[in-house]
Amino acid sequence: MRLSKGFWQTYKEAPTDATIPSHQLMVRAGLIHKSGAGIYNYLPIGLRSIQKVENIIREELNKDDCYELTMSVVTPGELWQESGRWDSMGPLMLRAKDRGNRDLCISPTNEEAVVDIFKKSIKSYKQLPVTLYQINTKFRDEIRPRFGVMRGREFTMKDAYSFHASWECLEKGYQTLYRAYERIFTRIGLNFIAVEADAGAMADGKQKTHEFQVLARSGEDKVIFCKETGYAANIERAETSREKLDFDLSSPELKEVSTPGTATIEDVCNFLKQPQHRSLKSLVYSIINGEEEEFVLALLLGDDDLNEIKLNLWAKADHVKPATDNQLNQLGFVKGYIGPYDLKAKVKVIFDKEINLDGAYSTGANKDDAHFTGFVPSRDLKDIEKVDLRLSKSGDIHKADGKEGVVEEISGIEVGHVFQLGDKYTKSMNATVLDQNGKAVNPFMGCYGIGTTRTVAAAIEQSHDEDGIIWPVTIAPYHVHFATITKTSEYEELGDEIYDLLKENFEVLYDDRPKLGPGFKFKDADLLGLPIRVVLGERDHKKDSLFEIKVRKTKETFKVSKEDLISKIKELLEGAS
Repeated sequence: MRLSKGFWQTYKEAPTDATIPSHQLMVRAGLIHKSGAGIYNYLPIGLRSIQKVENIIREELNKDDCYELTMSVVTPGELWQESGRWDSMGPLMLRAKDRGNRDLCISPTNEEAVVDIFKKSIKSYKQLPVTLYQINTKFRDEIRPRFGVMRGREFTMKDAYSFHASWECLEKGYQTLYRAYERIFTRIGLNFIAVEADAGAMADGKQKTHEFQVLARSGEDKVIFCKETGYAANIERAETSREKLDFDLSSPELKEVSTPGTATIEDVCNFLKQPQHRSLKSLVYSIINGEEEEFVLALLLGDDDLNEIKLNLWAKADHVKPATDNQLNQLGFVKGYIGPYDLKAKVKVIFDKEINLDGAYSTGANKDDAHFTGFVPSRDLKDIEKVDLRLSKSGDIHKADGKEGVVEEISGIEVGHVFQLGDKYTKSMNATVLDQNGKAVNPFMGCYGIGTTRTVAAAIEQSHDEDGIIWPVTIAPYHVHFATITKTSEYEELGDEIYDLLKENFEVLYDDRPKLGPGFKFKDADLLGLPIRVVLGERDHKKDSLFEIKVRKTKETFKVSKEDLISKIKELLEGAS
């Protein structure tokens, strides 16, 4: 690509709404153009990188006999109504009606569409397993789109769907795609980990699911990781234990004490001069299933936080939410002074597993400005149930296979997610195959997604500096940024000759823009961040017939002759891969 004829524009300043490096740099380096809130156009140079990610995905999935198709971006509402998700997807789904008054939507995902294809095509278990995938546009109407293509409303995604005659076959297929994802992200050049995850609305929470997280300081997701055991999980899914704590096991007398103005754990523990883990945090939640609503009082150690996903899994609820102030009043609770002793209403009480039931704690007395001290759950309550409720955090302990270690909390960007869906969609949409006995059965499904545009942004988040992007070689828009820095026209012919030579061996961007000084060209080169920069400078070439090579990642520079130019670039690119 010759920049004198190419379509490329860089910007000195980032847009005001760009708050993370990838968003700032993708705009400034001319990779994307904002069309509307959360909607971006992919410009020629940015599109090259996206296409390289897509090609790596295709190559790795095709190795495992996955078959590419393209499903329509607009899907009939009747498919979503059949699966039961037309209403449950909520405002994330962009809906419309055509001139025949038929419901349509812009696909946020494609389980329904692929099951419809499957059930009209596959009739026997002998045709299974089969995995279909596409790389296509999705639309999710995010309330607050942000971070550029990292969390846009319209985005490009690879979504794959596997169908299996048995659960054992699904397990095998899941592992096959899991390993394919490892190969994909390794080839792209990302520092990533696979973590246990929560399936959310995609499944019922019981099946296996993993996220592939790119490690980056700006990552929205929090990941719990233990070096000693190798354990990694999304913080919402992580199961860890507290470090050893010094509980009060003296079984003191239960006393009500005046604690004016102490409506928080921190305030009451400071007032009582005790560590926070010797108090109980009391949280009242509404548990909703269909039209039914009941309430639960969840108790945790004072310095722990509730994991709502774990609460929801325990409750097997449609959803859970904190009780409102009015609901608290109706149940006889006083906000800021809630506790499990001597309850006025019928509320299910559950204790987090980290609470020592024989320990003594301070807890709310269910009246203004009052707490109990010396509350011992095993002594002062009946029918106690312990549940894993707490949100994991740095400093926790993880044990596995005879190993034990302290976990740390790291930031990550989710770029891929694999799910075992079971028969959730094949059953709801009545998709069946005949088994060995001629009986119609619902096959089991797996679902596997990669955000292709998000992956490009994640690569930039992970690899950049104050000057611009630092591309991994495999997805760099071009391998070589060739620039001529001369004042006379006599070097134009030589520049064209070197450009042709480089093109025979590499993907090359040629900065032949006239009347631009070296400072401007070098700043653009660093901003775009291609792996290798080659400079034809009048001074170096006139004196020794040399070319300057600079490695973007390490900033190393080399002076080489024309004869050694290609071999040296190849050596440096191989070293950077």
